[in-house]
Formats: sequence, C-alpha cells, structure tokens
Amino acid sequence: MNASFSGKLVIASRESRLAMWQAEHVRARLLELYPHSTVEILGMTTRGDQILDRTLSKVGGKGLFVKELEVAMQNGEADLAVHSLKDVPMELPDGFELAAILEREDARDAFVSNDYARLADLPDGAIVGTSSLRRQALIAARYPKLVIHPLRGNLDTRLGKLDKGEYAAIILAAAGLKRLGMASRIRSVIEPEDSLPAPGQGAMAIEIPAGREDLRQLLAPLNHPDTAHAVRAERTLSLTFGGSCQIPLAAFATVDGSGMHLRAMVATPDGKRIARAEINGEATAPEALGRQIASLLEAQDARSILAECKTDE
Repeated sequence: MNASFSGKLVIASRESRLAMWQAEHVRARLLELYPHSTVEILGMTTRGDQILDRTLSKVGGKGLFVKELEVAMQNGEADLAVHSLKDVPMELPDGFELAAILEREDARDAFVSNDYARLADLPDGAIVGTSSLRRQALIAARYPKLVIHPLRGNLDTRLGKLDKGEYAAIILAAAGLKRLGMASRIRSVIEPEDSLPAPGQGAMAIEIPAGREDLRQLLAPLNHPDTAHAVRAERTLSLTFGGSCQIPLAAFATVDGSGMHLRAMVATPDGKRIARAEINGEATAPEALGRQIASLLEAQDARSILAECKTDE
C-alpha cells in the first residue's frame, strides 16, 4: 500500500478526552500517509466508562474498555480501534489482532497534588488515589502509613476529585497528562526504580479484525519496532501469570540498539510481599525474555504471592 490509497477508514474509539486524542493522532498520521483517503472516528462509550463505583478488578478487568469497539469492527461499523495498550487484555478474543504499536510516550507514573511535591512529602494518614493494584502495592510497600483509596473515571474526573479535596494526591500515567497538554499538573514523575510501570504503559495500540492483510499493510508505517519489541516482552511476562488488573504486576523493558533490559515485579496488594527481577537479552527475542524473567520471579515464590492476591478478592 502507498500514498495512492484513496479509500475510507473508520476508527473506533472510546469517547474520553484522552481516547479521542489518541484516535485523532492516528487519524492525522494516516492522513499524512494517505492524503487522498477519508478517515473517520466512531466514538463509543464502553462498559469500563460506565461503571465508576467499583474497581476494575471487581467488575471484569481491562476488557471492559475494548469489547464494544471490537463489536463495532465485527459488525463492519469500524475498520480499526485505537487503545492505550495497558487497557488491552493480554489475550485478544478470537478474530482480532494488534496491527501496530506506536512509539511510546513517557511510561512513568506521575505524582499529582495541589499541596505536595512528591510522595515522600505526604504526611502520615494522607489519602492517595489510584485505580491500580500495582501502584497500590508499590506505594504501600514504601509508605505504609499513607491511606490508599480507589480512584476511577477518566482523566478529567480524577483531577476533579483531587481539586475538590477528596485526595491529598493521586497517581496517574504521565503519558496521558502529557498527551492532553496537562504536563503542568505533574508535580513529579516517579522513576521506574520506585514505581515500575504496568506492561504497555505509555504505548498506543491499533487493533484490527484478524486476517485483514490490507489493513496490516496500511498500518505498518505506524508501527515502532523498538516499542513493539519492548511491550511484547512485558506482555509475555504478564500473560505467563494470567496478567490482568486483578493482580499487582509490573513490567518495563527498554531497548538500546540490539539489546533489551527488562524489569518486572509481582506483589501482594498491601506491598508486604514483593518479588522483583531484571534481565538483559536480545531485543529481537522479546517473548523469550518475558518467559525467562517469569522464571526468575517464580523462583522467588511469585505464584504464591499471586495466589494470595486471589484469596483477597
């Protein structure tokens, strides 16, 4: 496929401001590549957007953010869907595939507060908001005297709750704030050494119906190989442990030339039991690295840690 493509493409997207930014970004990239084409966005509300009174781990997990978009593709209403990769289940339903992984934004967590500059500055008993069991575990491990409360909703909703004084601070993905031009809300970024990111954090993925070679070729120029290799390693590790938002699991890979450095962690939600590992290997063998680091974690009783998480649900 080349710039002579003059057909029509429809992108399915959630209707949150961040999701629409991501869809608009992909739309703009496609129009640059194929200026004679028509690219439209089909905005949709997903179950994950509708259920805001319970944590994701209790209502069905990350798939709640993608199911309706997949149905739209299945019904021929859309050709592709754009997702935050960390919202995409580790195993896609039959009939779908990821066609491209875009270059990663900042993968780190962001500390957001109106009164404090960093996590270490919060007084004992301060309320911290997060929707992530991974962040909850890492915060609890380092700052056991902080109080962690669930925080759901889109980015604007979460910031609104902070501004109303419901939380002393909230932890968000730095990528989303930066993409929406809200980097000024970040008081400090939390380095991976202190808060290892979720698998795929900061990366965007394009999902298509399986077997659509025409779409694969159209979208190939949007794929960023280094990011794709990194997130494949992260997601392989997560898949090994049945990764979902029900378990506190982190994985973050960086690529330097032909090499990859992969770090990973599993923990109990209270942060009292944590297994950590890191490994170096070839960037072109991400799945093998993901499996190897899973073995290192298993040697530290990771299965028992995760079993403890399930008994807490």
